[in-house]
Amino acid sequence: MYAQRVLSGMRPTGSLHLGHYHGVLKNWVRLQNEYPCLFFVADWHALTTQYDDPQGIVGATWEMIIDWLAAGVDPARATLFIQSQVPEHAELHLLLSMMTPLGWLERVPTYKDQQEKLENKDLSTYGFLGYPLLQAADILIYRADKVPVGEDQVPHIEFSREIARRFNHLYGREAGFAEKVAEALNRLGARRARRYEELRTRYQEQGEPSAIERAQALLDEVPALSLADRERLRGHLEGTGKMILVEPAALLTAAARMPGVDGQKMSKSYGNTITLREDAASVTHKLRRMPTDPARIRRNDPGEPGNCPVWPLHQVYSDEACRAWVEQGCRSAGIGCLECKQPVIDAILREQAPMRERAQEYIEQPELVREIVAEGNRKARHLARETMRDVRQALGLNFG
Repeated sequence: MYAQRVLSGMRPTGSLHLGHYHGVLKNWVRLQNEYPCLFFVADWHALTTQYDDPQGIVGATWEMIIDWLAAGVDPARATLFIQSQVPEHAELHLLLSMMTPLGWLERVPTYKDQQEKLENKDLSTYGFLGYPLLQAADILIYRADKVPVGEDQVPHIEFSREIARRFNHLYGREAGFAEKVAEALNRLGARRARRYEELRTRYQEQGEPSAIERAQALLDEVPALSLADRERLRGHLEGTGKMILVEPAALLTAAARMPGVDGQKMSKSYGNTITLREDAASVTHKLRRMPTDPARIRRNDPGEPGNCPVWPLHQVYSDEACRAWVEQGCRSAGIGCLECKQPVIDAILREQAPMRERAQEYIEQPELVREIVAEGNRKARHLARETMRDVRQALGLNFG
């Protein structure tokens, strides 16, 4: 069994906004305290739709990494790196493309969706068609078993699982696999070996899900079993072969719809964002100018919080007592709209203050960011090379 590992990446879009923080970065900060984590800049992925204008990618990358650090991502707990600086991603992508059916790529749900949404772009390229496979390579090369995603991204993780399963099925049966499995079974001892075979039969012939879990637990009872033998027996259990690429699982994250300053979902395309490190005066100005319930034309007009674009921000930033105060005050015209907005303004400024403080060191000393990323690139490449060594061996591509 390979170690538990989390992998997640973001395309370089420059400065991040509060929607990114609540939707992704808060989760990264939590996960880095629970698992070994790798977080990467998906700069090659940016080229799938930005191939005709790549000049801003490098600058956007450094700005985004500073935002990660500002949000609390800790390079002492997580590995931060840039995709294009680990060329093994491209090698695995190429090798996987040799065995990936074309139909698998065409059926990925976001393929047609994105073509329709970005109809002004010429996306009739292999890079766009093949980006789910590059995404699979990003995950599989680190043998990451956990990938934090929202529900809309689950099909991409399932695609990666299918790619890993197909690769292991095609190339996992190393020379002398049956003999090596028999030797590994002998190391379990007669009683455990019989129990293992019973559970294997129940899983493969009867499809009993709990049988595979109990068989894997049985393997864990033998700490002296080598990693190679453990993977052979797991592959034998599942009817594939030695596990070379780990099948990842989606680590579902709660949907976080961060409202923008116009009430719509916060998005750069809507021009309604507040960036993580935005100046306090600018944040205050934007929020004070937010539209409110159109029924409240005058100060003494009663309103309805559910009709006000500011109310969703209270759902994110205000406690129950504050929300009750807003509901009562709005409906009775006991408070004005600027009074209603002030708790939100205060909460956002409190949230941003430590971000601006953490970022300042990196803004003043950009070499620190480059050192963090250089070390992250080195760590990531070490892991990627381990996987590629096994992949090349499975494909018979080791030359000396």
